[in-house]
Amino acid sequence: MTVAGTETRDGHGGPLAGVRVVELAGIGPGPFAAMLLADLGADVVRVDRPGGGGLTIDPEYDITNRNKRSVIVDLKAEGGAERVLGLVDRADVLIEGYRPGIAERLGVGPADCHARNPKLVYGRMTGWGQEGPLAQRAGHDIAYIAPTGTLGMFGGPDEPPAIPVNLVGDFAGGSLYLVVGILAALHHARATGTGQVVDAAIVDGTAHLASMIHGMLAAGAWQDRRGANLLDGGAPFYSTYETSDGQYMAVGALEQRFYGEFIDLLGLADTAPARGDLSRWGELRDAVAARFKERTRDEWTAVFEGSDACVAPVLSLREAPHHPHLAARGTFVDHGGITQPAPAPRFTRTPTAVRSGPARPGADTASVARDWDVPALTDDEPTEPQKKGS
Repeated sequence: MTVAGTETRDGHGGPLAGVRVVELAGIGPGPFAAMLLADLGADVVRVDRPGGGGLTIDPEYDITNRNKRSVIVDLKAEGGAERVLGLVDRADVLIEGYRPGIAERLGVGPADCHARNPKLVYGRMTGWGQEGPLAQRAGHDIAYIAPTGTLGMFGGPDEPPAIPVNLVGDFAGGSLYLVVGILAALHHARATGTGQVVDAAIVDGTAHLASMIHGMLAAGAWQDRRGANLLDGGAPFYSTYETSDGQYMAVGALEQRFYGEFIDLLGLADTAPARGDLSRWGELRDAVAARFKERTRDEWTAVFEGSDACVAPVLSLREAPHHPHLAARGTFVDHGGITQPAPAPRFTRTPTAVRSGPARPGADTASVARDWDVPALTDDEPTEPQKKGS
C-alpha cells in the first residue's frame, strides 16, 4: 500500500515544504498537530526532554512522531532555553502544550520567543485554555469534553455516556483546531511580518464541533438527551446492528430513497412499519435487528455491495487496511513495518507521503544543528553550524 506522488526538489514533499516548526515535546494533541504539519511537508524538530516523560509507548512505534526530527534539550538546565531560542530564531512556528505559565517560567514563552523572532506563530495546546477558572487544572480528553455537552451525546438512552476514545477531544477539538489556527496565523505573518499566539483549547474546539447540533437544538429538531435523535442512534435507520456471527453492520439510510433501497435489500419492504411513524420506531428497530441476526457480517456486506443503501460493515483496526476501497485508495500505508494511516488530505500539485518513521529522541541533533544553522544543541555535540548559503 503506497501513496502516489513525488517529493519536492528539496526532499520534503507537501505544501508546507520550507516551513520550520519547533515542537516542545508533550503527549497527545500537541504531537499529533505537529505530525499533521510534518505530513504536509514542514520540517518539524521535536525538542525532547532528557529521560522522556508522560504517557508514552516505545518511540519506535509512536507514529505521531513520524516525518519529524528530534533533539534533546533540558529546558531546566543552564543554557537550555537559549538552545531552544536558537531554533526559534530560524523557525516559523512553535508548538507547546504545557500548563499556562510553564513555558514562561522556562524562558521560552511567547514574549521570549517574539523578542527573538517577531514573525513566529506560537501555538499553545491545552485542555482548558490559557485563562478561566480551570486553566491550571489537570485533565485529559474525557474531562474536557464532558462539560461541553459533547460527551453526553454519545451512547444509548439508558446507558452511561459512551467514551469516543480520545478522538473527539484531543485530536478533533484540539489538534485540528490548533493546526487550523497555526495555518491561518502563518498566512497572516507572511502577509504582515507579524506573528501571534494561537490559543487552542480542547474545550473550545469540542464545543465548536457541535455547532450544527446546537442549531438543531434551537430549532426544536434535537432533543437534549441521548439516543433520541436522527444522528445519535435514536433513529432505527441510522444505527448499528449485530449480525449472526457477533459482528456489526452500520446503517445510515437517512434519505427516503436510500432508505427504500435499504429496506428492500433487507427483505422488509412489505412488512416494516412506516419510517415516518415515530411511535413505531421501536417496532421498526426490532424488525431490522432480527433480520440482521439471520446472516453473518460478510454475507450482509455482499447483499449491500454496490447499492446506495448506505450500509457498511463495522471493521476493526486490523481489518480496516484490507477493506477493498481503502486498499485501492492507499488510505493506509506500510512504513518501517508499521501499518498506519497515510497523510491526509491529498494534494494534486504537492503530494504528501510518510517520509520517515517515528523520530528517536535525540537522534537528529547533529543534522538539525547543521541544517538550521544553529550552534551545537548539546554540550557534548561538536557539530559546527553550517554557513549560510553553503
